[in-house]
Amino acid sequence: MNQELVRDYYGKTLQASEDLKTDACCTVEDIPRWHKELLSNISDEVMAKYYGCGLIAPLALEGARILDLGSGSGRDVYALAQMVGATGEVIGVDMTDEQLAVAEAGKDWHAEKFGFRNVSFYKGTLETLDQIGLAPGRFDVIVSNCVINLCTDKLAVLRHVKSLLKPGGEFYFSDVYADRRLSDAVRNDPVLYGECLGGALYWNDFISMAKAAGFADPRLCTSRPLTVENDVLQDRLGQARFWSATYRLFNLEGLEPACEDYGQAVIYRGTVKHAPDVFVLDDHHRIETGKMFPVCGNTYDMLALSRFAEHFEFFGNRNTHYGIFPDCGTPVPFSAEEAAEGSGGCC
Repeated sequence: MNQELVRDYYGKTLQASEDLKTDACCTVEDIPRWHKELLSNISDEVMAKYYGCGLIAPLALEGARILDLGSGSGRDVYALAQMVGATGEVIGVDMTDEQLAVAEAGKDWHAEKFGFRNVSFYKGTLETLDQIGLAPGRFDVIVSNCVINLCTDKLAVLRHVKSLLKPGGEFYFSDVYADRRLSDAVRNDPVLYGECLGGALYWNDFISMAKAAGFADPRLCTSRPLTVENDVLQDRLGQARFWSATYRLFNLEGLEPACEDYGQAVIYRGTVKHAPDVFVLDDHHRIETGKMFPVCGNTYDMLALSRFAEHFEFFGNRNTHYGIFPDCGTPVPFSAEEAAEGSGGCC
């Protein structure tokens, strides 16, 4: 599916979020009050041209340098700008002239509203991020809100993301995934593609792709099944099922392919803004304040070697290995019973 179709769909065909035919491009989870406060400070013009909902905003962003991939009208950029504050920076990249025009036109209004100016916008495609003048290793966090599925070369995007992140930085993004590889008819349907379904990756292909790009341990944060209320589009999709999901990928060398147990643990200090009682790393790491929390080696590094380090106490090292971390990853594959004498054979 070519980029010109996507440009036309989001620059000319769509005029408001109501024009979307499915909820695939929209994260509908209840957003917290502080998200709503951020969005209330954004101009009506920018909000009107934003084709989605929800807010892709990880915590602990004060002073961070952030890149928003597929920034559209700039809604998320202006929300994140408030989170990073005057000492941070947020850059948006989009390939649609109409969307960029709205984002650029809002810069003065938002600078006056916030009391500081810390945003900029670049035109470019995500497959060619290396060609728009962004320095490697520049960003603490890269975000994207349901855009990667629209890209023609997703592996190239992930590789560019890895090169643009600082060591310990993270790619925090939502997208659409399918339970199977999609047929050519679905992938080449212009409406299904524009609605974020035709370009959806089979989830297991995404995991393999992320690892190939250098993100050894993709972490799922949230997910929800998608509904397609349009009967005509549902018929075209057949039996394929879709989910909207948010992942975080850390740019850390040395992460292992499985969750290995070294007897390590952390204690959360409760100091991350908006998370005084519990810090949520992903869908199976809810770390309560003040409580010793055993972690695998990868999780330990994700916390100790990232911007989250100042918010935790760390215990243990990697001197002793205890196997796969309990209830996580692949268990010991061998039978618990002794093999019968004389049995055997190759696989």
